[in-house]
Amino acid sequence: MAVVCSKADWFVASCSTALIAINLKQSREPFVFDCAKAEKKTSEADGDSKSAGEGSEEKDSGSDRILAFAVSASGKHVALTDDHKRLVLFCTEPSWQCISTRWVVRRCTSLVFTQAEDELFVADKSGDVYSFSVLEPQKPGELKLGHLSMLLDVTLSPDDKYIITADRDEKIRVSLRRSPYNIQAFCLEHREFVSALLVPAGHPDWLLSGSGDGTMKVWHYESGRRLHSVDLRQFTLDSENTDTEKRFAVSRIISSPDGKHIAVQCERLPSVQLFVVDSGTEGCLSPAETLALPHAPWDVTFDSQNQLWVLLETEDVNVLLYQYSEQHWKLCDSQTPELRRVTEALQAQWSTFTGSVGLESPFKHLYKVNFDNMASYLQKKQERLEQESRKRAAANGSKPNKRSKTDSSTVPQNTS
Repeated sequence: MAVVCSKADWFVASCSTALIAINLKQSREPFVFDCAKAEKKTSEADGDSKSAGEGSEEKDSGSDRILAFAVSASGKHVALTDDHKRLVLFCTEPSWQCISTRWVVRRCTSLVFTQAEDELFVADKSGDVYSFSVLEPQKPGELKLGHLSMLLDVTLSPDDKYIITADRDEKIRVSLRRSPYNIQAFCLEHREFVSALLVPAGHPDWLLSGSGDGTMKVWHYESGRRLHSVDLRQFTLDSENTDTEKRFAVSRIISSPDGKHIAVQCERLPSVQLFVVDSGTEGCLSPAETLALPHAPWDVTFDSQNQLWVLLETEDVNVLLYQYSEQHWKLCDSQTPELRRVTEALQAQWSTFTGSVGLESPFKHLYKVNFDNMASYLQKKQERLEQESRKRAAANGSKPNKRSKTDSSTVPQNTS
């Protein structure tokens, strides 16, 4: 699975074990970091991580595959975590440099920087959130909060007051960042795991959430009140041939920097749905356009110029760029300088991406499994009745016929 993010002048992509950073404004050599060649864990670090995890850590048999990465708001810091449980911190100015390599207790699912860029929050698959200092890059992480199930996303309010977490059990929790044991609110209306969170630009009191139930909801997260809900199945391009019961998850929700547009990507769907933020109505998103794509994209992101980038699984056309003009999203020419720069850089590193082409959805095993106990009961009951019927038929067939008291074969007496 490949992931992209654009902040400031940087277009950052990750796939397999590699992180690739491309400058959109300057013709510079892309920065490439390969986790397979990164620092290995020492026995001392291993002991520290086990003590932090209270001896419950799984066996360390990572594959160096990048699990998540995050870019700070200014684009000056980048962090990644991999399957080997590394947490690598970079600074991007004046040039890319690895600041530190620390170790997390369990494999992570999501990362987010504070707006002040002094702290990095890391959510892991066991439901815990750790805080790592950016200003003290060698300082170990500190446990902040925990859920009872796997965390799938974490984000922060624009003022860094709240930390918002989403888990596999349909819950969204809003906690105070400085004292996470104080829970401000829950947002509870999804029917499947919550896969994506976003506090959109220009609306610091809103929260957008996407789920495995195929819906996107808008919340006033401080009170936990739902403002709006959108069923994304209505926007599928081939609606006549689409099974309405087919499950799909929202894999990405992003906001343009100017706060006017929202883009939503759903797993396995060859399209991106665009919405316009209606500032006149509380929490209302108006459907704008559905961008038809040749096949399902890997990921999408907005850049600092409000342009939409779409990462595809094909080497020849590996990325598309859309620009909003005259009330429509229009595909940019392939010779656009920044598009050509990104395309050439990704093609040069395409060997990194080939192993992720055609992989199954990462959400496949997160759906709830429903058991129809009544159907199973009725089936067993029918089988039991048929078995008893066969036994009765066999028993009746084995009994001899009873003879009548007057034997019809007796020779009649002669009366003459």
